[in-house]
Amino acid sequence: MDATIALAGNPNSGKTTLFNALTGAHQHVGNYPGVTVEKKEGTYNLNGRKLKVVDLPGTYSLTAYSLEEVVARDFLVQEKPQVVIDIVDASNLERNLYLTLQFMELGVPVCLALNMIDVADTRGISIDVDKLSKALGIPIVSTVARSGKGKDRLIATAESIIKGDREVRPLTISYGKDIDPALTEMEALIQPSRFLTDRYPARWVALKYMESDEQIRKLGHEQDADVSDQLDRIVTKVAHHIEDTLDSYPEAVIADQRYGYIKSILKNNVITHRKDPHRLFISDKIDKVLTNRLAGPLIMLAIVFSLYHFTFTYSEMPVSWLEAFFGWLGGVVDRVLPEGLLKSLIISGVIDGVGGVLGFVPLIMFMFLGIAFLEDSGYMARMAYMLDRVFLFFGLHGSSVMAFIISGGIAGGCAVPGVMATRTLKSRKERLATLLTVPFMNCGAKLPVFALLVAAFFTGQEATVMLIITLIAWVGALLAAKFLRMTVIRGASTPFVMELPPYRLPTFKGLAIHTWERTWQYIKKAGTVILGISVILWALMTFPELPESKRQPFEQTREKIMATASPEVIQTLESAEEEGSLSDKAKEIQTQLTEIDLKEAETALQNSVAGRIGSSLETVSRWAGFDWRTNIALVGGFAAKEVVVSTLGTAYSLGAVDPEASESLSETLANAPGWRPLTAMSLIIFTIFYAPCFVTVVCIVREAGSWKWGVFSMVFNTLLAFTLAVIVYQVGSAMGF
Repeated sequence: MDATIALAGNPNSGKTTLFNALTGAHQHVGNYPGVTVEKKEGTYNLNGRKLKVVDLPGTYSLTAYSLEEVVARDFLVQEKPQVVIDIVDASNLERNLYLTLQFMELGVPVCLALNMIDVADTRGISIDVDKLSKALGIPIVSTVARSGKGKDRLIATAESIIKGDREVRPLTISYGKDIDPALTEMEALIQPSRFLTDRYPARWVALKYMESDEQIRKLGHEQDADVSDQLDRIVTKVAHHIEDTLDSYPEAVIADQRYGYIKSILKNNVITHRKDPHRLFISDKIDKVLTNRLAGPLIMLAIVFSLYHFTFTYSEMPVSWLEAFFGWLGGVVDRVLPEGLLKSLIISGVIDGVGGVLGFVPLIMFMFLGIAFLEDSGYMARMAYMLDRVFLFFGLHGSSVMAFIISGGIAGGCAVPGVMATRTLKSRKERLATLLTVPFMNCGAKLPVFALLVAAFFTGQEATVMLIITLIAWVGALLAAKFLRMTVIRGASTPFVMELPPYRLPTFKGLAIHTWERTWQYIKKAGTVILGISVILWALMTFPELPESKRQPFEQTREKIMATASPEVIQTLESAEEEGSLSDKAKEIQTQLTEIDLKEAETALQNSVAGRIGSSLETVSRWAGFDWRTNIALVGGFAAKEVVVSTLGTAYSLGAVDPEASESLSETLANAPGWRPLTAMSLIIFTIFYAPCFVTVVCIVREAGSWKWGVFSMVFNTLLAFTLAVIVYQVGSAMGF
């Protein structure tokens, strides 16, 4: 690449929309090394030059209060992009410029994208761009990311910075008579010893010490503990003085001075209001209804129900097409390959295993499309706002709402980034309670399990049942959090403040990119992780093979049955495949042979390693309605929840008389002995609450700082899940369901 451009800005500033407008399909998504924060990169072709565009995580500050802020800052310092395009919301300029000042203090080359200028104009806000640019000393370009307006001029301005047309010097702001002398004293210690100055400006290092930035203080202590201790003593002295005289602390004074600096610029006729600033705008009018204390929650439930109705209604046909395709593919493989382990592996392990998961790709895609619409429109933030009041009652912090939603608060998220999102919580106890309960959410891995069972046993009621499942997950998580906060994690809740972005009509391009990114991650997981686990579980369900001594009784029974058949009947059975007709006697004998084949297949499966494990658990699991096949699937689900579907597909394929039959797994379960709606609901309850997948457990251990919390999560969640499943199954059975 010829150069690197970093896109930065506050959440909801339109940063990702601008990234999509600049890079289009020329982008890829991954994770930053060592962390699970999403990393988006793309390319922009400028007159034959390829510019790498990096979409940094949305942050309000560069002080390391959250993982996103650390990642954004480390990228700027370590990767040293040639220019940082700071996207600011023109209708919330004062708040957005707070981050801009920190970029300037860090000394990175900055270009300001004054985004959503159309929204500001609608609100009667006029901004003198030239005057603001001169006051800040950086180039500013007005943009509308949704339509792509201004993006070419923005890139051209960034290119001029890349060429070195402007000299970049760190911004110096006065922080008052208490802090400025201390900063000067600290700089005098930092510069001679070159203390962290290979990465940061000396004054910036002093500011980070003054703001109690844990990462900078840790790096400083590792480089020179003596200098670090001297800086800490200066900070402590200033902090005590500010507390005694102002009843405040250094971080608050620094923030006040930054906002004062911003206000002094904006008051110089940079912003003018053509309309009453207290007037209600369209977003505010909508919020009067959608976030109403009484109507808001009801509307939210209606929206979630509509999302599920949309998903199941419009995905039904493509899902059936994929099921038919995998059925046809199994038939082709059956005709081409000879009998043996390879044929069994491909049909039962790969096609029926992975195919069972891939068959839900259309459903997953429609679900992600709906969620992307809610996120891009701004409604997801309203959900968090309304749920905040509920979370406080259950001993959680308002920021926990976003962790729950990221984990799959509606469906389709992932518990890993949800656990990571708890880093924004300052209270360790609230953080622990949140990261231990976010795995209860309906993540994308659980969705195929729910879709399978709902399609099999609740036909015509899919949306209603999915809404009930969502409510069960939320209520269960909140009650579990309340229990934990009253027992092992006692402590008071802390207050929460959040902003509500204006409503926006999502762009088709943005929706398409967001939907495809998540769908592709699901497909990749099915083709890699799920495939590997399916093959392993196939082997566990195949070996050891049934010994000859156990096969002989089945063969002897077949011989006895065939001995009762006349030559004509035998001839009919042998030619039935071609003629398509059987006599009554031939049908009777074929039914008997089919039953024997089925018993032999089931015996072989039960004799396998997985079968023995499942059977050994059945003495306990039968209280929840789970047979040995289901037990195998649930054990596999500890690795990844999608494995429950692939394992059931493999188990019922290996235990079937005609494993390559085109019947879907939903139809197989609906007709299988022991299965009924109550069994499905019991399994749904267990799947919602039982132990998180292995990757999530590892993440919990890392975030909690102790392996004990990872073990606690597995044990507590599984015991809770089994208890609830037993209650549902036993009470339901007693009531005749």
